[in-house]
Amino acid sequence: MPNVLREQAALNGICPYFTMFPLDFPLRILGERASKGDWVLDPFCGRGTTNFASRLLGLHSLGIDSNPVAAAITASKLVDTTAPEIMREAREILDQCSTHDIPNGEFWSWAYHPVTLEALCRLRESFLCDCRSAARLALRGIVLGALHGPQQKAFPSYLSNQSPRSYAPKADYSVRFWKNRGQAPSFVDVLTVIERRAARYYTHLPTGRGVWRLADSRLPESVRPIEPRRRFHWVITSPPYYGMRTYRPDQWLRNWFLGGPETVDCTNCDQVVHSSPEAFAADLSKVWQNAARVSVPGAQMVIRFGGIS
Repeated sequence: MPNVLREQAALNGICPYFTMFPLDFPLRILGERASKGDWVLDPFCGRGTTNFASRLLGLHSLGIDSNPVAAAITASKLVDTTAPEIMREAREILDQCSTHDIPNGEFWSWAYHPVTLEALCRLRESFLCDCRSAARLALRGIVLGALHGPQQKAFPSYLSNQSPRSYAPKADYSVRFWKNRGQAPSFVDVLTVIERRAARYYTHLPTGRGVWRLADSRLPESVRPIEPRRRFHWVITSPPYYGMRTYRPDQWLRNWFLGGPETVDCTNCDQVVHSSPEAFAADLSKVWQNAARVSVPGAQMVIRFGGIS
């Protein structure tokens, strides 16, 4: 990968996502075979890897996912903004906004230093009121990626007590873990973490354009073209892994930051059915048919499948 492309590709790592596929997968396919002006569709976009690969190559794309966390991560990879704009937005929110909704309970007191948690809640409430600008969408993605993760010895990269990076820690287990080790949460300056990440991810941006959509791809209206006369030349996607029903529970902290409940949400609404292989395939067929209706004749579809035991 050329150095310029490698610098631009840093943004793909803004936030991990469970069962994500590598950037090289769509980048290689589109780089070798797509033509200038091609449009790309990913009806199960996850953290937006296909859409970001399209952007790196100067292509336009549409990413769709029914998970709010996935849509928010994808949005942060497709906006045009700069690190100074992101920092101005972050400082304004933390200086001027107050918070009235700080979660209580043992998990929260062990997961975050109280000053760090208050800053997170200020950002959360401000985004729930308005998250339309490119700078705010990018800032939200940065915080999602820093919301939880391992503690670093040199300088903090994550805002939480010791936690997994890809999925949210479950409350009871985490509290026991922290208590047994006497591992209280350290103060983490939210602005410092944001500043480092903004400089890393938003200094070199690619030129392609993309649109994201929080929607259910099984519904025909969800995959409507970005522009009425446009059609897709490529469909590159990885459907939910068969048997994987915990995309939202595994992302419950990030879902809370986006306005969800402050406890684990185990509901499976708006998700592909996993009750049997036949039901799973029937739901996928709805998505493929919807994609066919908005694609050019001879469009190419590449599907990366996964499953759990």
